[in-house]
Amino acid sequence: MPSPSSAHAAIAADPPRLPAGEVATALIEQYGIDGSLTPLVSERDQNFQVTTPRGRQYVAKVASAGESALAAAFQVAALEHLGANRRVRAPRLQRTLEAEATGRIHYDGQSFGLRVVSYLDGDLLAGMDIDPAVAADLGAHLAELDCALAGFTHEGQNQELLWDLQRLPELRGLLSHIDDAALRERVVRVVDDFVAAVQPCLGELRTQVIHGDANPENVVMDPGGRRPPGFIDFGDMVSAPLVFEVAIAAAYLRTDGDDPLALIAPFVAAYQRRLPLRDIERALLFDLVRARLATTITILFWRLGARRAGDAYRQKTLCTESGAIRFLEALDTLGNRQFARRIENM
Repeated sequence: MPSPSSAHAAIAADPPRLPAGEVATALIEQYGIDGSLTPLVSERDQNFQVTTPRGRQYVAKVASAGESALAAAFQVAALEHLGANRRVRAPRLQRTLEAEATGRIHYDGQSFGLRVVSYLDGDLLAGMDIDPAVAADLGAHLAELDCALAGFTHEGQNQELLWDLQRLPELRGLLSHIDDAALRERVVRVVDDFVAAVQPCLGELRTQVIHGDANPENVVMDPGGRRPPGFIDFGDMVSAPLVFEVAIAAAYLRTDGDDPLALIAPFVAAYQRRLPLRDIERALLFDLVRARLATTITILFWRLGARRAGDAYRQKTLCTESGAIRFLEALDTLGNRQFARRIENM
């Protein structure tokens, strides 16, 4: 297997493991925020929900030591860009007492970036029963988010992320970790289909900064329905074809029933009412949804060996992403023609 790229290494590396007391002290000294800390599970960073005695809530993110200054600046700039848009519900960046966008924590001979954002209250979509109406609501507001990001550019927008579908062929070097031969062959077909059908068209697709990970763990719903869905965790933002945003979110709208498109079809229809997809984008959607599922499956199996047995993110991912295998099988059974017909008829 070739030596891992920086995109591979970012996922394989353990997230920071700073004592909560170190983070609490930094929050007081650098932000003037004094509160109790509750750990939050994260892929690459160490996150805490912070609650002050008066009930104010924040999220404190201790960035991986491998995060570049450019990647951090990219996320900061994007959050500030979205902060000026009242139609999008996203965390608001909190500046330090010195009006800096980020702080720093020095611990055990290393230096870690520290960012603080507002906490979006509500329920994660992951804990809800998603019906077609909820899926449509997600589609409409994801389109709103993409409209807000359409004019945003930054020199850090081309960061290397293994989750970026543009890098799908790089997964070939990880496929040996899939120990189920039939599943491995299914994923190989997805990669082959991507190379044959999607790669030649990449230059023709609309490209912009996208959230890149609008999965149910990153969508916050208002139980009362008074506020629109909120989007959190912008760590996978990247400049990519716009239709990738739709495909990534659609890959998580999985059902166990007879109709694998029961949620995807209304989601795509609502997205298109706000931000219509072009013919070429719709034509590639089937292969792109499968590409995201293949990425999920491959990284899932890779993590079995790359992460410690007790790693919280690894265990959470094993529970939440095992359905990707069944859903990929369901889409393959449905086929591209039936998928396209359903999307076109919505």
